[in-house]
Amino acid sequence: MTGTISKEEFLASAGTEYGPGEWMKIDQDRINKFAEATGDFQFIHVDPEAAKKTPFGTTIAHGFLSLSLLAHLAPQITPKPENVAMGVNYGLNKLRFLNPVKVDQEVRVKSKVLEVVEKRPGQILVTSEVTLEIKGEKAPALIAEWLGMTFLAEAA
Repeated sequence: MTGTISKEEFLASAGTEYGPGEWMKIDQDRINKFAEATGDFQFIHVDPEAAKKTPFGTTIAHGFLSLSLLAHLAPQITPKPENVAMGVNYGLNKLRFLNPVKVDQEVRVKSKVLEVVEKRPGQILVTSEVTLEIKGEKAPALIAEWLGMTFLAEAA
């Protein structure tokens, strides 16, 4: 579900599940660009020939690439409260990388709202359990307990 909900609905959304979202393919070009952006050129990510000799049999996405995709994928499935001025990443309570994303696999996100707290008027902290699933795999790529701070226009 995307779209807009009232502030009251947003504040009462603990326990709500969203998704899953649409599948997104993780190709070698995306992996290489992430390596360039972070300086992490470990062969398992960027050298297909060397990666063939590993237990994975191919290159895999960086764990932090998989994590960074949440910023793009999660907003596609979660509604926003009315009058949002901005949202910011507030951090993670927990993070586990459970299964590598192999080149050309597809991933999607689903989430469950764990807690919603209005820290100050118009500043709402949301804690969600977010899962990045891999198409055709039983184990997800990762599960994260992610915190996001939403600022409403009334508080901006």
